Amino acid sequence: MKGFRERGFVASAKSSSTVESPNRSFTSDSSELGSADTKISRPSLWSTFFASAFSVFDTHCDSSSTSEKKAPHIRHGNGWTSAVKKILAGGSMRRIQECVLGTSKTGISNITSDIWLLGACYKISQDNSSGDATATNALAAFNHDFSSRILITYRKGFDAIEDSKLTSDVSWGCMLRSSQMLVAQALLFHRLGRSWRKPLDKPLDREYVEILHLFGDSESSAFSIHNLLRAGKAYGLAAGSWVGPYAVCHSWESLVRSRREETNLEYRSLSMAVYVVSGSEDGERGGAPVLCIEEAARHCSECSKGQEDWMPILLLVPLVLGLDKINPRYIPSLQATFTFPQSLGILGGKPGASTYIVGVQDKNAFYLDPHEVQPVVNVSRDDVEANTSSYHCDSVVRHIPLDLIDLSLAIGFYCRDKDDFDDFCSLASKLTDESNGAPLFTVAHSRKLLKHDSGEIWSDESLGVQTMNDVEGCVHEDDWQLL
Repeated sequence: MKGFRERGFVASAKSSSTVESPNRSFTSDSSELGSADTKISRPSLWSTFFASAFSVFDTHCDSSSTSEKKAPHIRHGNGWTSAVKKILAGGSMRRIQECVLGTSKTGISNITSDIWLLGACYKISQDNSSGDATATNALAAFNHDFSSRILITYRKGFDAIEDSKLTSDVSWGCMLRSSQMLVAQALLFHRLGRSWRKPLDKPLDREYVEILHLFGDSESSAFSIHNLLRAGKAYGLAAGSWVGPYAVCHSWESLVRSRREETNLEYRSLSMAVYVVSGSEDGERGGAPVLCIEEAARHCSECSKGQEDWMPILLLVPLVLGLDKINPRYIPSLQATFTFPQSLGILGGKPGASTYIVGVQDKNAFYLDPHEVQPVVNVSRDDVEANTSSYHCDSVVRHIPLDLIDLSLAIGFYCRDKDDFDDFCSLASKLTDESNGAPLFTVAHSRKLLKHDSGEIWSDESLGVQTMNDVEGCVHEDDWQLL
């Protein structure tokens, strides 16, 4: 993305339609060049139909398998079921679903523009003729980086979630899975650094295995979907129901707080503070939310129980950027956040279908898709020989135009220490200055709540930044919340 501040890892490459990476093939279909203008059809009632059909089918198959174990002789007339299972396993049903819902594009849409992936820049230019080995491997380097990000998808076959009797999150858990991916990336950066890549050989990195263990699908895993739902009850989280970015961000804050109070050391594995940046405590202030430095410091102090003035911090910024669709004024700022070295990407996607957006190129967004049903896999924390293939995307790189993502989203950032946080605040303030009156959020040293007869007015002692209350921000409901 030309014109953006060039920080982080940088690579460039010659034009290439197919580049082999160490762990998989990366293909860019020339027919997709310039596909940023391709429109994606919005979800309809077909979304619910297909998701429900898949869920019912999985339940039927599971119950049928159980029955067959108990009574093998009742095994007649299921040839149709076997055929459908083969279709599902082969991915054909996914293609049928995409034909109805609208398909996202795959591959790189432009071979002349920079790619930003969570703060790392990959320079790709068809005009580069230097012949440098690093440059010619830029696409492969991007591919290796993308495939090293942790993918968390729908699962089936886990222990029932409390009293719900649900053993799968198919059709309702995509926002929860997307949020797990973002937090998992924060842990990867915290424990292994931004330059870490998925190992090609075993034994695996122990820290990496422990991170995957935390996101297993059981109550014994600290950050499982079971425990996230329990922590988010106050925000409307419930098994079988969709949830929005605002609610899921606060649920993570609640989960980390509750785990910090546990005596079991495993439940304190997220050794960082979590700060949800929203306009007010109830999230209904409207306008650009304010990141308050004093509040961030308070979160750090509370997380360390007063033993440290500062510690690593995870910032979550839930936003509503429009009325019926995302306002195009916010697109440049959204793009620019991926150039921050603290970038953790965006929880967003099409309405009712959350994804985890990890990178941008021009006005296209690259994302990890949780909408794939996989059998449950719980990785033991010390199993360095574990099969972790289901936690990575080793097939295609998907992208959608940024102007087609849902207006309700959340941005994540990870700051390793106070200096990193100060750098982030400086970059965020500069981004606000360049937002042409449409800031995503603002930064302030402190704020005071002044009460008047007419209501409440916020006064900010900001870093040369004023909050903005435009009509796009004044939304009092979480459009994702369909409970």
